[in-house]
Amino acid sequence: MAEEEMIDETSEEYYDEEDEKLPFAKAEVVRLMKENLDDDKMIRERVKVEMNKFLGEVLKNVCKQLNDYPYTTIEYEMLKESTYPYTNIERINQEKERILLHLEAIKADCNALAMDVQRTLKLKDVAEEDTFADFSSSDDEEEEEE
Repeated sequence: MAEEEMIDETSEEYYDEEDEKLPFAKAEVVRLMKENLDDDKMIRERVKVEMNKFLGEVLKNVCKQLNDYPYTTIEYEMLKESTYPYTNIERINQEKERILLHLEAIKADCNALAMDVQRTLKLKDVAEEDTFADFSSSDDEEEEEE
C-alpha cells in the first residue's frame, strides 16, 4: 500500500493512486477502519477514500469552531466543546428521542383537550356552537353539514 501513496513535500497532503488529494495517509485510515470492523469485512477502495475525506471534513469543522474563540491559544476544554457533537452522538440521539416522545405526549394531550372542548361546546346553547364553528377547520364544517 505504501507504493500507492505519495507524499507531496510542499503541502503535506496525501495522494492515492488516482492522484486525488486526501487529508490523511490512506494506510493509517484503513488500518484504523480494519481495527474497528469485523474481521470478515472487506473495504472497497471508494469507501477508504471517502472515509479519509469525511475525517478531513470533520477536522475542518472542528477547526472552524475553534477559530470562533477569541484566544490565540487553543485549550483542551475548547477542543472538548468543539468535538462534543462527534463524541456524544449517542447521547444527542437519545435526547432527541426523548424530546420527540415528549412532543407526542403533548400532541395527545392537545387532542384530548380539543375533544373535551368540542364536547362541552355541543352541550351549551346554539350561539356558542356557531362561534366555535368559526375556529374549526373546513373539514369539520363539512362533517357537521352531512
